[in-house]
Amino acid sequence: MPTYLGMKRLSQSLVRGWVTLGPRFLPFADVASAELPLSRLLRLSLFQVSVGMALVLMMGTLNRVMIVELGVAPSLVGLMVALPVLYAPFRALVGFKSDHHRAALGWRRVPFIWRGTMIQFGGLAIMPWALLVLSGGGNAAAWPDWTGPAAAAVAFLLVGIGLHTTQTAGLALATDLVPERDQPKMVGLMYVMLLAGSIVSALIFGWMLSEYTPARLVQVIQASAVATLVLNGISLWKQEGRDRERLQRPTPDVGFVQALRHFLSDAGARRRLWIIALGTLAFTMQDVLLEPYGGAVLGMTVGQTTWLTATLAAGGLVGFTAASIVLGRGADAMGMAVRGAGLGIPAFAAVILAAPLDSVGLFYVGVFGIGAAGGLFSHGTLTSTMQHAPAEQTGLALGAWGAVQATAAGLAVALGALGRDAVSALAAHGLLGSSMTNPSIGYGFIYSAEALLLLATAALALGWNSQHAASRQP
Repeated sequence: MPTYLGMKRLSQSLVRGWVTLGPRFLPFADVASAELPLSRLLRLSLFQVSVGMALVLMMGTLNRVMIVELGVAPSLVGLMVALPVLYAPFRALVGFKSDHHRAALGWRRVPFIWRGTMIQFGGLAIMPWALLVLSGGGNAAAWPDWTGPAAAAVAFLLVGIGLHTTQTAGLALATDLVPERDQPKMVGLMYVMLLAGSIVSALIFGWMLSEYTPARLVQVIQASAVATLVLNGISLWKQEGRDRERLQRPTPDVGFVQALRHFLSDAGARRRLWIIALGTLAFTMQDVLLEPYGGAVLGMTVGQTTWLTATLAAGGLVGFTAASIVLGRGADAMGMAVRGAGLGIPAFAAVILAAPLDSVGLFYVGVFGIGAAGGLFSHGTLTSTMQHAPAEQTGLALGAWGAVQATAAGLAVALGALGRDAVSALAAHGLLGSSMTNPSIGYGFIYSAEALLLLATAALALGWNSQHAASRQP
């Protein structure tokens, strides 16, 4: 009993210390108020930690394990990893449904967060068995050949559906709880927690799988499934007020298609979605190319290229923090997106120039700059989406933002890889000229295309800002 009481007092002291230090050192922490304390906001943001954990597991850890340890064909792995993107366009539908949901207990967002949690848990629960059958391990011989790919596809798709549903409804709930003036800081908090969840999960997964065995892989995935339930359960506990009077209100007679058409009838909303799509393409095409570029072109070791992910994440953290500070002082959100696009152009230039200058240091600077610029851009576009969401359509607006961003990100990864391979093949056969046979040509083509896309994104965002400013004038 004394030991238990001592641990309880220590835990309470740590929580009080964290909450006390928060407002002093976190730029978004002053979003808290007497009605919405920082401890409650931090607890709500745990759903972003579970999303980051699932993304790292699928895009990073399992991607590598399936190809190297399990011997699955890279093309099949790429297909599995891309499956969650198929559900991304339905985020707008999830957001719309959560706007108008009429639960018996008076909730709107909580049922969707929990539903997404259970779907994500289900995908992670069947994933170990599916991967072992896919790789031919265990008693795979007793199953038809199509069982492994089908089961793995279902597992990855379920995880994707779950995390997209949870994130859409979770961000909508956070928007409901926080006043409009504090939404930029809330966005910073949510995405810092997403990055923190990704980084911590990557470290834990790497440590647990340092000595790979099939049994250890099963333990890691099952632990992730349990962690998803725990984190999301803590996150949504007593967050949304129960409004039983909502059941007595007339049911909206507007369907999803009609609501989406009305939302997209606004020229400003359409242009904002184009800005999000172009900017996401520009910042994501290099995602699968940075580490191969460092190894094949700059001669970096495996240890050095591993740090690139941390460098990109650190840049994103700096970008989100800076955007939270500036936007929290009343700066224009779309203007922040323009700054992010503008900063990304010299960052990509640094990455391109690292090859002819043979400078690993310049390469790291460029990668950090890409992360910081992407943080500014993402924060600016999401905050702008929240601020201009029509009344009673917050979920729909955030769902549209998430659908466009996730779809563009999946398309960008495919275009980046295919474009690099195509240009490299042309260069290798001398079809681009005798001076264009360097291995860096394919990578440089993609990085240059991303810089041009950022230029187009900045121009489109500046036009949106001018149009919006003109519409507000009497």
